[in-house]
Amino acid sequence: MNPISIIWRHIHVLWATTLTDIRSRFIGTIFGVAWIFLYPLLFLGLYAVVYTMIYRVRVAEFGTFDYVLLIFCGLVPFLGFSEALGSGVGSVLGNKGLIKNTLFPIDLIPVKTVLASSVTMLVGLVMLLMVLWSRGIVHSTQLAIPLILVLQIIFTVGLIWILSAINVFVPDLSQMVAVLILFLMLVSPIAYTQEMIPKELIPFMYPNPLYYLIMLYRDAAFIGVIKPGLLAIFTVISFSTFFLGGFVFSRLKPLFADYV
Repeated sequence: MNPISIIWRHIHVLWATTLTDIRSRFIGTIFGVAWIFLYPLLFLGLYAVVYTMIYRVRVAEFGTFDYVLLIFCGLVPFLGFSEALGSGVGSVLGNKGLIKNTLFPIDLIPVKTVLASSVTMLVGLVMLLMVLWSRGIVHSTQLAIPLILVLQIIFTVGLIWILSAINVFVPDLSQMVAVLILFLMLVSPIAYTQEMIPKELIPFMYPNPLYYLIMLYRDAAFIGVIKPGLLAIFTVISFSTFFLGGFVFSRLKPLFADYV
């Protein structure tokens, strides 16, 4: 079935279950919903200390605080992606009771997981823009951030469809996610600019979808440019992954009941 039609036909159910999922994440915690704000701030603080005080990384054209903002531009979308990846891979196995439920399509489980995981990222983006505007960094390209966000969600949903379906048959996959996230953090341009990448290493960046994603966010929010080539490539990657993920999930889900 067309993955878009599946989501559209059950949009109200998807919305309700996503809100429930978001609320359940903070039930029983001391700080509650405040973690939505604390999580990106704590992560940014750790990243900023490591790169500016321990590694003493300096970028000639940026001051220390602007460099921290540059890191934040790449870190916020990465946090959203990594959170969705970490919770999404095991989402189908974590909802075994719904696999044989004919009233609730199991296809929506990975989708609602991605949407719920994107809340922290959305708050982080709003916080980032507020700080940028307070420093007079205002660009018309910042209007493209919602488009980039939508493309990121489309890409992530497709990827989680594939990985969560495979995880039903290969449960070890969920154990490998932490290593994969750490690897992606190291190879993605979160704390360095395009100019800081050695020319001989740039070709190795191209297979990494997060390279295009982080560069798009950084260019739109901080630099004030939109590179059509990067946007076109990531758009193709996003929709290709989305439809491939929908196809793989629809083909494998009839077999789920035999493995859980």
